[in-house]
Amino acid sequence: MYQVSDSTSLVRAHRRLLSRASSTPRVARVVVLLGLTSLVTDISSEMVATVLPLYLITIGGFTPLAYGIIDGLYQGATSLVGLASGFVGDRFRRHKDVAATGYGLSAVSKLLLATAGTAVSAVGAIVLLDRAGKGIRTAPRDTMISLSTPPERLGAAFGVHRALDTTGAVLGPILAFALLAVAPLAFHALFLVSFCIAIAGLGILVLLVQPQGVAAADAPERPPSLRGAFALVREPRYRSLLIAGGALSLATSSDAFIFLTLQRKLELGTPTFPLLFVGSAAIYMVLAVPVGRLADRVGRGRVLLGGYALLLGVYAALLLPADGWPVLVATLGLLGAYYAATDGVLMALGSALVPDEIRGSGLALLGTTTSVARLVASLLFGALWTLWGIHAAVAWFGVALVAAMALSALLLTRGHDRRHA
Repeated sequence: MYQVSDSTSLVRAHRRLLSRASSTPRVARVVVLLGLTSLVTDISSEMVATVLPLYLITIGGFTPLAYGIIDGLYQGATSLVGLASGFVGDRFRRHKDVAATGYGLSAVSKLLLATAGTAVSAVGAIVLLDRAGKGIRTAPRDTMISLSTPPERLGAAFGVHRALDTTGAVLGPILAFALLAVAPLAFHALFLVSFCIAIAGLGILVLLVQPQGVAAADAPERPPSLRGAFALVREPRYRSLLIAGGALSLATSSDAFIFLTLQRKLELGTPTFPLLFVGSAAIYMVLAVPVGRLADRVGRGRVLLGGYALLLGVYAALLLPADGWPVLVATLGLLGAYYAATDGVLMALGSALVPDEIRGSGLALLGTTTSVARLVASLLFGALWTLWGIHAAVAWFGVALVAAMALSALLLTRGHDRRHA
C-alpha cells in the first residue's frame, strides 16, 4: 500500500516537474548565437557611440545643431537601406548573408573613423556608412529571431537577444573609459580597437549561425514582392502599429542628448561620460528578459506604452531643479527600464502581425518608420537646443511625448488582441 502510494506520488511529482519545465520559456540556438554576435558587435559600436559626442563637440568644435545633424544620421538616415535589406532577405531567403554584409560595413566604418579628421563631411560620410551597416543587418537579424520562435514566446526571445546585445552596450563604454583613462584623448587608438572587436563579432555570425536552423527557411511557392510588402500598410492592425511607433519615436530624444543634458546639469567630467551609457545599459540588460516575458503575458502594447511613460519620467528628472546622485540614479534607471519595455517589445508586436513569407519586409518597414522619426527628432532637438537652450528642448519633447502616448494608446487598443496588443 505504502509502496504504491509512494510510487504514485513520485510519478505525479515527476509529471509536475516535466510540466513546469515544458512551460519554462526557452529560446532557439539561433537566438542565442545572434545575441552573442550582437554582444560583441555592440562592444565595438558603443565604444565609439559613447565617445563620439565628446569627440565631435570637444575636439571637433561642433555646435549642438551640427552634432544634431550627425546624430540624426546615426539614428536613422539609412533606414531605407534597412527596408531594402528586409525585402532582399525575404525574396532570396538569405537573411544571414544580408545580415553579414551589414555587420561587415559597420566594422569597416570603425577603421575609416580612425584615419579621418573631424570635418563634418568626412565624419558624416563615415557615420552614414556605419548606420547603413546597421540598417542592413537589423531586419534580417530580427527576422531570423522571429522565425525561429513560437508566436507566444516572441517577447521572451527578443528579450533574451536584447539582454545579450545590451551586455555589449555595458562592456563597450567601460572599455572606452579604461582606454581614455590610460591615454586621455586617444580617440584614434580607441577606434582601431573597436574595429578589431567588430571583426570578431562578424566571425561569430559567419562561422556559427546556421540559417537552416531558422524555421520557415524554405522558399514560399510565390516569391515575395514589393507590392505585397507594402500591402501590409492596408492591414489595420499593422498600420496602427506603424503610426504609433512613428509618433512615439518623433518625441524620443537620443541617448547622446539626454546624457549631454545630464552632464551639464551635474557638471560631470569628460572621462566619466561613457559611464553614463553603462548605467542605463546595465538596467536594460537586467530587465530585458523579465519585461519581455511580462509583455507576452499581460499584453505587448501595454508594456510598450508603459515604457514610454518611463521615458517621460526621464524628461521630468532632467527638468527638475534637484541635482546630485538621486537625479543621476533616477535618470539612468528610468532610461534603462524604458529600453527594456520598448525595443524588443516593438519588434515582438510587429512579428505577431506579419506573415512568415514577408517577415523581413514587415519588420524593416516598421524599423524604417521609427528610424526616420528618430532622425527628425534628433534634428529638432538640436535645433531647439541651439535656438532656446537645452531645457526648452527637453520640455518641448516632454509635451510631444504626452500627445504621442495618447494617440498610440488609442491606436494600439482598438481592434487588437488583448493578450498581444
